[in-house]
Amino acid sequence: MIDEQTEKRKGSFWRELPILLGVAILVAFLVRAFVLQTFYIPSPSMQHTLELWDRVLVNKLVYDFREPRRGEIIVFKAPTAWQSGADGEDFIKRVIGQPGDNVVCCDQQQRLVINGKSLDEPYVYVEADGTRNQVADQNFDITVPEGRLWVMGDHREASGDSLEHYEQSAAADEAGKIQDATIAVDSVVGRAFTIFWPLSRATWLTVPQEFDSIPDAGK
Repeated sequence: MIDEQTEKRKGSFWRELPILLGVAILVAFLVRAFVLQTFYIPSPSMQHTLELWDRVLVNKLVYDFREPRRGEIIVFKAPTAWQSGADGEDFIKRVIGQPGDNVVCCDQQQRLVINGKSLDEPYVYVEADGTRNQVADQNFDITVPEGRLWVMGDHREASGDSLEHYEQSAAADEAGKIQDATIAVDSVVGRAFTIFWPLSRATWLTVPQEFDSIPDAGK
């Protein structure tokens, strides 16, 4: 009797195995499609926060409940004009300005000013000789349109970001230049919240505390 029950259990396992595998594959697909996804970093535009070939984990669900916030590192579908030829290309940058924010370069200490408050940016790239990148290579004064974000790379001199596209925009007026330079909120794939590979660089990607003192637009 014991032997017969053992045989039944073994047979049952092998019959259920394809179902279990199918469920596991479905769960993995759903998680990747709607919750979490991995991305690797192919460029130096976010150094030294993110180095070449770092792998990050992206929360794709968080912005279904709220909009991206200043200081967060986001992955987004690049506007057509930003792409290098790969359709649907994903970019990764830091949110500097939310909808309605006034972003200005620069104060007397060469810092960005957001809604009247100067922003220290300790994450901006530092050269091997200790020279820190300029936070911007030209003066500007923009207000981020509704439904848009102003994003910048931490390695400012190697980043195809909002400032570069603001400078390169062929739009005839200022509103057109700002539109070309910003990205749509609904193009955001998700928030990068941790480096998980290589293990030697594993860390959480938190919002720098310097953003805490930035007031909301109009306040």
